[in-house]
Amino acid sequence: MKTGQKLWTREELILAINLYCKLPFGRLHSRNPEVITLASLINRTPSSVAYKLVNFASLDPSLKARGIKGAVNASNLDKEIWNEFFNNWDVLPFESEKLLANIKNTTVEKLNHIIESELPKEGKTREQIVRVRVNQSFFRSSILASYNNTCCITGIQQPEFLIAGHIKPWSLDEKNRLNPQNGIAINALHDKAFETGLMTITTDYKIKISSILLKQNKSISTIEFFSRYENKEIILPSRFLPDKEFLKYHNDVRFQP
Repeated sequence: MKTGQKLWTREELILAINLYCKLPFGRLHSRNPEVITLASLINRTPSSVAYKLVNFASLDPSLKARGIKGAVNASNLDKEIWNEFFNNWDVLPFESEKLLANIKNTTVEKLNHIIESELPKEGKTREQIVRVRVNQSFFRSSILASYNNTCCITGIQQPEFLIAGHIKPWSLDEKNRLNPQNGIAINALHDKAFETGLMTITTDYKIKISSILLKQNKSISTIEFFSRYENKEIILPSRFLPDKEFLKYHNDVRFQP
């Protein structure tokens, strides 16, 4: 460590991973306003924050799988906190949002634009609702950032039309609810088809349409919205590739061939 530098703390690294998850891969640089904001909050330079984000990229298995390398100077603590975060998707995202709210001198509700009037005044029910909404917001941000605000089926790039869809349903795998490798950026129509098993994505990232829909090929709308995508490769994310085990589950259990 150079003279005058200070060691990163666990809390600072968790905040940096939080930001890493929310930024598109091409925006992990010191000129990014969000990088500058975090740097100011933790009393570090934008360059040091950006460098830490690139360190995390070197630890990201989905980038390694694509042959993309980040910096090679990740510390042992970087690795430790990265592994802690990525092995505890059910806990660490919410903790990171609470840390961010605290350092911004606000509440996690305000940080995530949760309307107070829609919440119970206090108690466990309130806590549960807040946790769910914060986690859903974090998951959506992570997925849309990974896919650069692009639908993996159609290429639509209008965020208002996009859903952060789960491959393995939210209700069935609590530990992986917020795992971005259990998510895809997808428009609302195809999300419904995916959810109901009328469409799936194979483990080699190709789109398969159910025969239930393909039998309706005389319909212009079916051809336009479904048949034309049969066996096409999805638009892959810049990181957090869909986990093949989750895709296999959807192929085997949810899909209606």
